[in-house]
Amino acid sequence: MDVLKKVPVREQDPKVRATNFEEVCYGYNKEEAMAEASRCLKCKNNAKCMGGCPVSINIPGFIKEVEAGNFEAAANVIAESSALPAVCGRVCPQESQCEGQCIRGIKGEPISIGKLERFVADWSRENGFVPKAAEKKLGKKVAVVGSGPAGLTCAGDLAKMGYDVTIFEALHEPGGVLTYGIPEFRLPKEKVVRAEIENVKKLGVAIETDVIIGKSVTIDELMDEEGFEAVFIGSGAGLPKFMGIPGENANGVFSANEYLTRNNLMKAFREDYDTPIVAGKKVAVVGGGNVAMDAARTALRLGAEVHIVYRRSEAELPARVEEVHHAKEEGVIFNLLTNPVEILTDENDWVKGIVVRKMELGEPDASGRRRPVEIEGSDYTMEVDTVIMSLGTSPNPLISSTTEGLEINKRRCIVAEAENGQTTREGVFAGGDAVTGAATVILAMEAGKHGAKGIHEYLSKKA
Repeated sequence: MDVLKKVPVREQDPKVRATNFEEVCYGYNKEEAMAEASRCLKCKNNAKCMGGCPVSINIPGFIKEVEAGNFEAAANVIAESSALPAVCGRVCPQESQCEGQCIRGIKGEPISIGKLERFVADWSRENGFVPKAAEKKLGKKVAVVGSGPAGLTCAGDLAKMGYDVTIFEALHEPGGVLTYGIPEFRLPKEKVVRAEIENVKKLGVAIETDVIIGKSVTIDELMDEEGFEAVFIGSGAGLPKFMGIPGENANGVFSANEYLTRNNLMKAFREDYDTPIVAGKKVAVVGGGNVAMDAARTALRLGAEVHIVYRRSEAELPARVEEVHHAKEEGVIFNLLTNPVEILTDENDWVKGIVVRKMELGEPDASGRRRPVEIEGSDYTMEVDTVIMSLGTSPNPLISSTTEGLEINKRRCIVAEAENGQTTREGVFAGGDAVTGAATVILAMEAGKHGAKGIHEYLSKKA
């Protein structure tokens, strides 16, 4: 075995998987996981991989147990820091976090930390591993708004401390973006998401669905009438952004949010469901992030020819390298350095094409990425019948508009302190996309952990 190279991960054949919604990556088996774990240098002092993990998992600790075949011990190590290991092992950008810091990666390929985490999580589920609940209750009630990664993490951490936690979820199924946003072929719902939510419930967390905070009940009512001593807002960012170009209101133009929600949460991809979805024969997905890749790969599986239309070059694509690689393998076409300026419609106001303009890269902008500059006279028309806008999202203003004393910024995000989630309203904490705008699952989880710590400190002082 070459210790400088990763143990390869088995995947579905690209031509086959482009026609189904089954998981792309098969993950490691026991022998493969132990072999990959044996490549780890087991850094005792200053393990840089841990510094790259937003939720501070003891990475050398769990990998050491995997190498020895002690999978339950590995699961216990991970459970100390993360409530969603099977999710994180699949969707975290490990290449820019833990694996990006791996010492083994200096002279060879970094350890496949994400795939090892996934292996341990999948082993745990298949072998009935249950995380340890709190030994004693504190008799204090905390409400969590939203059951996405921030809310589930905050709730799990608080439950392990002994708080009575209730999550309030607006939709009919818990999971937030894990359920409605990420496709089945990347994150299986029944096998992975529901199983991890059940583990959070086993810690003592209650989940109430179909409760819209700000409409069904307000935060004031939760605190003044229902006895919750603190509230964590992890409601995400579900309000889609659009470009404001001519023709954007045409039939056949969707936000990626709606498109993915219909397919993932409402099961439009399954023949035994009647959920309507416009599959399209030729689809343009505008944007270059992970959500754009998810929408493009979903449309492809529904039978369309799919184009990613992105105004920067491949080097600036914000999507994970693995997602871009998978999309290309499956047949998604990339129209880079290209930006839509108008959507064309037929006599029935249905999309028939988009006018796009070629771009070139200028000087770096505030984000450090080179700014796209229009090339005059470079417009041309792409014939498409469906356009999916994947330009990011912002928080729904319902909670902030119905909660007195809760400050928001110009992007309509809730203002909260990064280290503990404290908002401008006493007893109310917030984190994740509701505070930062759309970001990654793991960063939302980090915010959930900070929120739980902040709430514990607040209620401990209050007592």
